[in-house]
Parts: sequence; C-alpha cells; structure tokens
Amino acid sequence: MVGADVVLADGTFVHASEDEEPDLFWALRGGGGNFGVVTALELRLHEQPTVVAGPILWPLDQAAEVLAWYREFLPAQPDEMNGFFAFITVPPAPPFPEHLHMQKMAAVVWCFSGDAADADAAFKPAREVGRPALDGIMAMPLPALQSAFDGLYPPGDQWYWRGDFFSEIPDGAIEAHKEYGAALPTWKSTMHLYPVDGAASRVPQDATPWAYRDAKWAAVYGGVDPDPANADAIKSWTIDYYEAVHPYSMGGGYVNFMMDEGQERVQATYKGNYERLARIKAAYDPDNLFRVNQNIRPAA
Repeated sequence: MVGADVVLADGTFVHASEDEEPDLFWALRGGGGNFGVVTALELRLHEQPTVVAGPILWPLDQAAEVLAWYREFLPAQPDEMNGFFAFITVPPAPPFPEHLHMQKMAAVVWCFSGDAADADAAFKPAREVGRPALDGIMAMPLPALQSAFDGLYPPGDQWYWRGDFFSEIPDGAIEAHKEYGAALPTWKSTMHLYPVDGAASRVPQDATPWAYRDAKWAAVYGGVDPDPANADAIKSWTIDYYEAVHPYSMGGGYVNFMMDEGQERVQATYKGNYERLARIKAAYDPDNLFRVNQNIRPAA
C-alpha cells in the first residue's frame, strides 16, 4: 500500500501516504480500523505469472510426523517456496475424490512461484513424507489459489477465532496440535499455520505497526459452522485449542484472528509500537469513535 483516502472521525477527508499525513499512513498499515474509514487504496502491484500450487493431504495418523518435518523443511526454503500447514475436513465436493469426502486430514497447501521447470524438484521432499492420500499440486493462475476456499465459506457462516505468532514448533506444541486437529468440531472448522518469515522478516520491527517480524508462523484456530446450534461447540474448541498451544507462542497474534480478548491482548499484539499508535489515535480520533475493533485507545 502506497496511499489511502480516509474519512476521519470528524468528517474530514484526507489522503495518507509517506508524504501526506505520514503518521496516519504508518498507523493504517497494521493498526486496524482504529483511525478512520478508508474509501480508496493506492497499491504497488507485483507481476506474478502462473504458480505451481495446491494441497497435499495426509491421514490424521501421520499429522505429527508431517508437522515435525514441516517445521524443519519450510524455514530452510527460498522465498519462492511457500506452504501453510492445516487440519481440515475434506469438502464433500469436486475436485476431491469421493472416498476422501468428510475425512479429517492433515494438509499443506503449497505455492511455488519460481520457474515451473524447477517445481518437481522443489516438491520432491514433500511428496516423500509419510504416505500422502492426495497430491493436488498443479500449475494455476495465482488468483485461482487465492480464491480456492471462497466457495466453502459463503456469507452467513458463524466464526469464532483465536490466533498466535510462533518462533518455533516444539514437540509439546505438536502433541497439542495433534489432539485438537483430530477433534475439529464441525466440518468447516480448521487450523492454519502460515509461514511469515520470508520478505516480511527483512523489514524493521517499527516500519509498520506489526511488531512480530521475527515470527516464523502465524496460527489461526477457526471454529466455523452455519448452524447457530453449534455456536458453543465451535467456541469451546477454539478456546481450548488456543489455550493448549498459547504457552508455546510469542505472546501476540494477528489482529484479524482475534475476538474480544481484552486490552492486554491488544497491547501484546502491538508490543513496542502500541504507544505510538495510541498517540496517533489521540491525534486523529481523540474520542475513540472507531472502537468496534481490536481497540487502540487514545493516549491521554
């Protein structure tokens, strides 16, 4: 993001960039909906041709083996190789084969953005781990990967989230992941473990509000179901999963993966950047109009 049009709490319209309203521009890049209503974004795009991407699925009894391999393999790879670990229930629809429908499985959803001719060699180690039940890797346009889950989660599904950043995945965490990954409360519920140690880690901690550029993974535990009767089940599973793995975390989480977890949790997420955010909040929204969010309170 290189610029944004913003309507402020007092109704003022401003443009924020490195040269105009630079403090507001800094705060918008990670500070959530605390500072105004963004009506337009100015973005610098990066051309990305076809990628080689898709899931590899493993039966749940191989989840610990795959996750132990994954924690060592992925951090050693170049930026062109990416993949997030997940616990899923196989959707009951194409392109998944019928014999796997509704089975709980461990997965890594891969994306290789290098030369397609190098993809087979890049994925060879992943294909040799355990006994994969499905290899869905193929060439595709990047938007096809980005929209792959859209049909599974239409508007109206209820969600309960928790999330954390991690610098490592020790054996104790793997045991907790194994336990709760096998206990997905509904077929849409999931856990994703996203690698965040690529280009983002080579930016100073105070360049934007995001204060965990030394993290290797961002985890999200998502209880999801369209039926309100399952609200308690998805919430309980999410909180229990989070509390089992949180002791291994770095303390804060990605703000989009958080519910109403208290002010201390918000401050832990922004760490040393919180005080600057609070000062900018006081300048642009002193009465805290924009407060239905992971709230940054105006500095006194």
